[in-house]
Amino acid sequence: MANKSTNGAVEETAGKKSKSVVRETTEAILIALFLALFIRTFILQAFKIPSGSMMNTLLIGDHILVSKFAYGIHIPNEIPFTGAKLFPDIVLFQKTPQRGDIIVFKFPRDESRDFIKRVIGVPGDVMEIRNQKIFINNQPLQEDYILHEDPDPDSPLEDIRDNLAPTLIPPRRLIMLGDNRENSQDSRFWGFLDIDKVKGKALIIYWSWDESMHQMPLFGGGVRFDRIGQIIR
Repeated sequence: MANKSTNGAVEETAGKKSKSVVRETTEAILIALFLALFIRTFILQAFKIPSGSMMNTLLIGDHILVSKFAYGIHIPNEIPFTGAKLFPDIVLFQKTPQRGDIIVFKFPRDESRDFIKRVIGVPGDVMEIRNQKIFINNQPLQEDYILHEDPDPDSPLEDIRDNLAPTLIPPRRLIMLGDNRENSQDSRFWGFLDIDKVKGKALIIYWSWDESMHQMPLFGGGVRFDRIGQIIR
């Protein structure tokens, strides 16, 4: 009898312990998922660079971290996986991006896509482009980061791409340009960016992979080690 009782007690304790392990594991997973969702929504989000519009600042295959709170706290307004909006866009403690910032934003012509460009014009600026040269309030803008490739002299886009009449930037609007000026779909083609469409500021390159290297050699072939850890400016 005692043995049965003892055995029964041992079995009952093991059952409770098993339930406790399952419960603790489930709680740990839920907490980890909550933290991951919280960080992605309010603090940091990872993005991959898919095009050369920001060369040579950002290369195809760069993986970057973007600060979601650099310009305020964005409150999500959509039901996950549905696209349905619960309420209008809400941003707390919003700050205006500064000229030179590289930011990720919702593409104005298709908000399901994210774009990354550099802030060139901010509210109140009068911006002009004369033969590829930027002028802000009639003063030339020093741009050490841009890449100019030889433009096609017969291109029908040349006037739009290389020249812009003096333009006053309205409140809560930005002008965004790619660093690779002859290969960038930016404000020259689709206009101003609403500040409410800004998702965050690019911070750092945490990984970089040269996707052009189809034959991947052993021991890190294709990895751009010199770019990992670079602060994005």
